[in-house]
Amino acid sequence: MAVKITGTGSFIPPRIIENTDFLNEEFLNEDGSKINSPNEVIIKKFQAITGIAQRRYVAKNTTTSDIASIAAKKAIEDAEINPETLDYIIVAHNFGDVKYRNTQSDAVPSLAARVKHQLQIENPNCVAYDLIFGCPGWLQGVIQAKAFIDANIAKRCLVIGAETLSRVVDKHDRDSMIFSDGAGATIIEKTTSEGDGIIFHKSATYAKNESHYLTFEASYNQDLKRETRYIKMSGRKIYSFALTHVPQAMKECIDNSGYNITDIKKIFIHQANEKMDFAICERLYKLYQLEMPKNIMPMSIAELGNSSVATLPTLIDLVKAKKIDNQEIHKGDVILFASVGAGMNINAMIYKI
Repeated sequence: MAVKITGTGSFIPPRIIENTDFLNEEFLNEDGSKINSPNEVIIKKFQAITGIAQRRYVAKNTTTSDIASIAAKKAIEDAEINPETLDYIIVAHNFGDVKYRNTQSDAVPSLAARVKHQLQIENPNCVAYDLIFGCPGWLQGVIQAKAFIDANIAKRCLVIGAETLSRVVDKHDRDSMIFSDGAGATIIEKTTSEGDGIIFHKSATYAKNESHYLTFEASYNQDLKRETRYIKMSGRKIYSFALTHVPQAMKECIDNSGYNITDIKKIFIHQANEKMDFAICERLYKLYQLEMPKNIMPMSIAELGNSSVATLPTLIDLVKAKKIDNQEIHKGDVILFASVGAGMNINAMIYKI
């Protein structure tokens, strides 16, 4: 028996936001003072560090649960299953449904319940709930689905990662250029195959000193309403944290999986920051006194930005569909998933296709 991903689906918003679209924004420092650099310079430095040239935003009449449902329908079709046979619907997100130009998040009913409603599933034994775990939320949902299946509580689960971060960014914060919208979904189920699927996983939370590296705070513009909150992050602290802890979690996964680092064909890492992601993987290989192989790490961040919980499930769906240049996965490949985000939370997983 193996617990496997049997279907994938994603929703990539059609609206493309270029870096040049931020040229007329008023970027401010945390204290509200003006940044003493022209926007052309700010944007150029931003792209050099993050690798982001574009990002995607949803349409004005669309919410997180809407795009989660679209991705879910595609995953269900890909797996060729009846949605009434789902035992769990797990939706990973961080900010609920935030409607266009609305400053309040809406998570009642849960986004998972809304997805179940949009899928028109009648089965009351299909349990729908939300998962808040920062950017690693989708991967944590997969880990939870495996636990349900291993405990014979479930046979088939739908795990979704969806976010519309364009609704919670402070346009006066240059970090707002990082974030984007998207949704990815996967069907996780028990199969009769042996020796493949989810092999080993690792999760951790560092909250003693690190819990507030990502927060919800007022705008840098002191003239705006102070009660309205936006996503904020301590970029340098997150970068240092990730480089210290994520490679170790990835190594622990590999060392406990029965495979060697040289067996890994692809590394699917949360699309947070291109420079940081490469540094994490380079450090992983240095732990084995090896150089990081070329082309081992599929990347979507340049065109899609950072859509938080959606980056990993959309990335695996795009690679599976051969929509990322020079990136393919094949039956029998051993791959490594890894993510880091608010909490601060980390997880990693070894998976054999």
